[in-house]
Amino acid sequence: MHGAWLVQIKSASFHISSPNIEAAPEWDRPEFALIGRSNVGKSSLINMLTNKAGLAKVSATPGKTQLLNFFDMNETWSLVDLPGYGFAKVAKSQKSDFNESVGDYLSTRENLRRVFTLIDSRLPPQRIDLEFINWLGDCGVPFALVFTKADKQSARKTKASVDAFLAALPDHLKGVPPVIVSSSKDRTGRLEILKLIELGLD
Repeated sequence: MHGAWLVQIKSASFHISSPNIEAAPEWDRPEFALIGRSNVGKSSLINMLTNKAGLAKVSATPGKTQLLNFFDMNETWSLVDLPGYGFAKVAKSQKSDFNESVGDYLSTRENLRRVFTLIDSRLPPQRIDLEFINWLGDCGVPFALVFTKADKQSARKTKASVDAFLAALPDHLKGVPPVIVSSSKDRTGRLEILKLIELGLD
């Protein structure tokens, strides 16, 4: 395992927006993708992780991100902001309810190390989240569940919500993904996410 210095993000900058995987950067840098239903707090999480307010545009308009957005981290690895799958265009396959370019990226990108799937901790289990995670599990890509907006309710309610979601997962995925509770406002979950990124940089 690399040294703890890798957890520190010393530089973070926007690199490119790609409409599809063909236009994605041709590099061998490890990539860590973030995805979730629209308005789940993805942009706020990216800004919190990088300590750079405004790096990812925070929008109150669901579904605004329709491109694959690549961010350059420490000039050695990349965060990839993927379109939210709640309002994205439906593809004509099992990749229902999310952008076809996202499906191509997740299922074929060789330097993708882990997908952070963001779940709104205030909601009961949503079918679209569960279906996406099931598809993701079938892809064989390592992923983690990040329950966002934990500051907006009590810790007890968040725990109940997380427990209910994990209970609703398909049996073959139970106990598989790491689970992180996060709040961009309180900065909770940041270290846990960066530790998983560090593991993927080995």
